[in-house]
Amino acid sequence: MAAPGSSIARRSPRERFARWAMARHAPGPSTLLGQRNVYILPTPAGWMFALTVLVLLLGSINYQLNLGYLFTFALAGSALMSMHVTHANLRGVRVSVAPAQEPELYAGRPASLALRLHAERGARWGLLARLDTGAAQVVDLQPGVAAEFALAWTPPRRGRTRWPALRLETRFPLGLWRAWSVWRPPGRLWVYPAPEQPCPPLPPTQAQAGDGAATRSGAGDEPDELRAWRDGDELRRVVWRKTRGEQRVVRAAGASAARTRLWLDWDAAAGAQDSEARLRRLSAWVLAARARELDYGLRMPGRALPPAAGDEHARACLRLLAAWGLPEEADHD
Repeated sequence: MAAPGSSIARRSPRERFARWAMARHAPGPSTLLGQRNVYILPTPAGWMFALTVLVLLLGSINYQLNLGYLFTFALAGSALMSMHVTHANLRGVRVSVAPAQEPELYAGRPASLALRLHAERGARWGLLARLDTGAAQVVDLQPGVAAEFALAWTPPRRGRTRWPALRLETRFPLGLWRAWSVWRPPGRLWVYPAPEQPCPPLPPTQAQAGDGAATRSGAGDEPDELRAWRDGDELRRVVWRKTRGEQRVVRAAGASAARTRLWLDWDAAAGAQDSEARLRRLSAWVLAARARELDYGLRMPGRALPPAAGDEHARACLRLLAAWGLPEEADHD
């Protein structure tokens, strides 16, 4: 059994720094970049500039060049002033993020992270917002005017996952210094298995015990029982093609549900090549059953959701499929 701190010890210094840096932001849908969470280091060009200034200083000392001293100290002073300007260009910016706009996100499809940058005082130039996955956007800010944009990100797998870390950085004005901050947007996404295309036929519905109804196709080929319209009937049950004049005809509520039930069974998807293919087939069946407003249940090994209908039931089924075979509450960073 691994020691409790072994996973922490295995993290690289960069990963440990990123976790420490993100912990310095207040929790919530927005964060303010300030002294505690903005960091600055020289860029590769800055290190070369420092080396050049050092060579100039050594030459001026060796040859006793007064103009060399003046030129060297002017360059060094400019570099130090640019450090303060670079840090101030990022400090005071407020970053806000909207909730996930993808309530139904399927594996392989991009999610959109809506961001809003705002600074009360001073213009900000050359701010780079970048996700760890590579999507980036460069923005300029005017005082009191917010910049709104979105970054696309494709989750690498199904399941419940967090947004990747967001890095905001700037190298304005001379490119000698890089000021940055690291923040993880709050919330998590449910990434459902991508539905199989085209959707295979639904499995056959099953007759309930004791009702004497025969098993029939899940496609709903047999017509439901029809009757005249009554006050309180739902409009979606009206059979318009059989309606004549003012006399409406509706399907008897619950007539089919009382006779049959549709089970989306793990074993019924056995024709798929592997477990991921089964999940994609079951995902397609859930969407098809919801579109037809059927009462259906989902049966997985060791877990079953009883037959029901509606968006909430479909969402529960898709989440069960998304989390199938994965560690509970696992964060896929």
